[in-house]
Formats: sequence, C-alpha cells, structure tokens
Amino acid sequence: MKKIIYYVATSIDGFIAGPNEDISGFVASGEGVNTYLEDLKDFKTVIMGRKTYEFGYKYGLVAGQPAYPHMQHYIFSLGLQFENQSSQVHICKLEVDIVKDLKAKSETDIYMCGGGKFAGWLLDHELIDVVKIKFNPLVLGDGIRLFGTSKKPHQLKLLSSKAFEDGLTINEYQIQYL
Repeated sequence: MKKIIYYVATSIDGFIAGPNEDISGFVASGEGVNTYLEDLKDFKTVIMGRKTYEFGYKYGLVAGQPAYPHMQHYIFSLGLQFENQSSQVHICKLEVDIVKDLKAKSETDIYMCGGGKFAGWLLDHELIDVVKIKFNPLVLGDGIRLFGTSKKPHQLKLLSSKAFEDGLTINEYQIQYL
C-alpha cells in the first residue's frame, strides 16, 4: 500500500495561508522551492480538497484541467462539476474507503496537496502517513491552519530535515498513530 504524503508550505505558527488565502509572504523561489518542485516529479497521483483545487484558478489553472500535468488528480468534493473535464481529473466523495482504495491502487506514493480542512479529516481518520513541511520564515498569526480544526494529538518521528539559505526548512515526519 502506498503512502499519503502531505507536502505543504506553512508559516512557523502553523498556517498554510493567511487571511483571505494570502500566501504572498511564503518563499516563492530558491533552492528549497526547487527541491520541492523536483520532489513532485516522484508522484503520479495527487489528492486535494475542492477549495485547494479552486485556489489554483488564481494562478491560471483552468477548471477541469490538471494542476500537475503528470499526475492523476482526485478532488474530494460533493458538488464540484466541470463542463470540460480532463481524463486526469476525478471528483470523489469524501469517504475513508475511497482514500484507502487510492492508496492500494496508486503506482507511487500519493501527494496530498491540501488544504487544511481536508488534511485534518485525513489525519482524524489516520490516513496520512508522512508530513513533509516547508517551514517558511514568517509568522502569520491567523489564516488556514495546517490541519484545519483537527484536535487529535499524534506523535511524529523526524525522518529528515534540510535548511536552505532563503530561510526555508523542509522537515519530513512519519505520523505515529496511537
């Protein structure tokens, strides 16, 4: 069974975006970002919530098309529909069995793109295996939390850590469900 890897940028106080989905303070270029982009090449499957998919519209994503051309996209939403939907884009109900089936059938580990609410749901159902966090050198104070409203405690085991000159640090953790 393949792993779900939540690979996400966050402020040091745990927000994946500020108020109004603002990400302008996050590191947008440099060695750390290049590492992230290179890592994405290892995935053939991406999962995300509807809000994360629609967030891409601000950056030129066309509705119904893949955000990552080399990946199959599974967007978890009850009401999302597209007129011109790519064969790489699949709309799914938010159900544990559907996520487990994806983990069983995927060729590679699965890139969990976001967002916080979806990540919290996956965490609460013990479906995320690894969290790979790009810690950005800023404090946002408010916004979209890394794991939404999830309140369950979990232990993490540090697998790797790498710091970059631009202040970005990428830490990889295995979640140890109790």
